[in-house]
Amino acid sequence: MSHQTGIEASDDLLAFFARSKEGEVRVIRVDIEDEQLVLGKSVDTVGSWEDDFDKLIRPLLMEKQPCYILYRLDTQNDMGYEWVFLSWSPDFAPVRQKMLYAGTRSTLKKTFGGGQIKEEVFGTTVEDLSLDGYKKHLDSQEAPAPLTFAEEELQFIKKNEVNAEIGVDSKHQSMPGVTFPISQDAADKVQELKMGELNYVQLSLDIKNERICLENTDDTSTAELPSRVPTDQARYHLFVFKHTHEGDYMESIVFIYSMPGYKCSIKERMLYSSAKSPLVDILENHLGLELIKKIEISDGAELTEDFLQDELHPKKNAVKQAFAKPKGPSNRGPRRITKQRPGEAVENNNDEEEQGSVI
Repeated sequence: MSHQTGIEASDDLLAFFARSKEGEVRVIRVDIEDEQLVLGKSVDTVGSWEDDFDKLIRPLLMEKQPCYILYRLDTQNDMGYEWVFLSWSPDFAPVRQKMLYAGTRSTLKKTFGGGQIKEEVFGTTVEDLSLDGYKKHLDSQEAPAPLTFAEEELQFIKKNEVNAEIGVDSKHQSMPGVTFPISQDAADKVQELKMGELNYVQLSLDIKNERICLENTDDTSTAELPSRVPTDQARYHLFVFKHTHEGDYMESIVFIYSMPGYKCSIKERMLYSSAKSPLVDILENHLGLELIKKIEISDGAELTEDFLQDELHPKKNAVKQAFAKPKGPSNRGPRRITKQRPGEAVENNNDEEEQGSVI
């Protein structure tokens, strides 16, 4: 979604960027106005980068207005001074503004020059973009490198190895599923979706190489969602369903498993089905994605606005319909009378049917 807003930098901002890299400017605030990236404010260098950090950045942060902050460090690389790219998105900012700034962040980074940006920091509170917050960010970056996805998958497989107890007295087998490693580019796009930079990610199984691969990240509306579902191949989809419910605006991440029936081979159907649960576990517990709903479909046409609303917010039946006793056949014969048992009360019969005698 970062390339979909169409917002570009103004000519004045481009000219200022060219001048600001000489070393006199310490901090630049960039705003979005009239569908353009514009210069909000700039402040020249006063002291060292650490002395200037809180003094110069904090006054630029507004309580309900997102913005971008470019902060110059005192270190240099082959391209010149190094900068820190700070994205300010306060909790109380309007949702539309948050989405607009999130979708334009990559454009600004590319326009300024990604080679000079040393670190990127995202903040929703003032503490996130303070000097202490920045140092905590650096500490997390310098911490021991986490496991690669291949190592994480290997560890995950060892913990969830198939436990099949087969013997004369065996009652069942336990098989949690088949775990495929997820490719790095697919994992990166899932993270971008988590951060609000994408609203749709499609994943597939590379059966030959036994991997989960990235297929599609096109910006997708609810109306366009059915067209993203292949009619002859299975797929996994992650979709940010933007909607309102009872007056509240919501952005819910939905996991969709599409399997177009018998148009796929038996092997493909089995592998997609077996890999689904381990993939969901990776998305939720390894990549930190909050999946509000998991849906299985056979046809993309099912994915309508009403269908998704009903899946996420099922309608409750407040009134339980009483059971209606069906009428008997109209051509049945005279009612049969049985003998009364001792001590049994005589049942009143108001029917106008003819009563026969007991033989």
